[in-house]
Amino acid sequence: VQLVEVGGGVVQAGGSLRLSCAASVFTFSSYAMSLVRQAPGKGREWVSAINTGGYSTKYADSVKGRFSISRDNAKNTMYLEMNSLKPEDTAVYYCERKPYGSNEYGQSYDYRGQGTQVTVSS
Repeated sequence: VQLVEVGGGVVQAGGSLRLSCAASVFTFSSYAMSLVRQAPGKGREWVSAINTGGYSTKYADSVKGRFSISRDNAKNTMYLEMNSLKPEDTAVYYCERKPYGSNEYGQSYDYRGQGTQVTVSS
């Protein structure tokens, strides 16, 4: 299983970024996926999740209305569109594969990517 996140960077508050998570070595369309983040000195924070077909999504209250998760199963890729970024969104963002048969609910996962840094300056 390989999960590779790209798209992080440094952006000013109010700006936007788009993260991509490229999946390989497994049947991407068969697994629900999620995104989590970890800020310095803090624990893992669940951000969003999406079901296998991409038509059901969930968001943490802290990002609802600002972030949008999607997936393209033909490209084996998941996306996180992040708008109206705030300094408190600064963290390493990871994509996670949820266990086979899991839906987009809950925070279980079996594989995680290496992460991409997002830094929002005030």
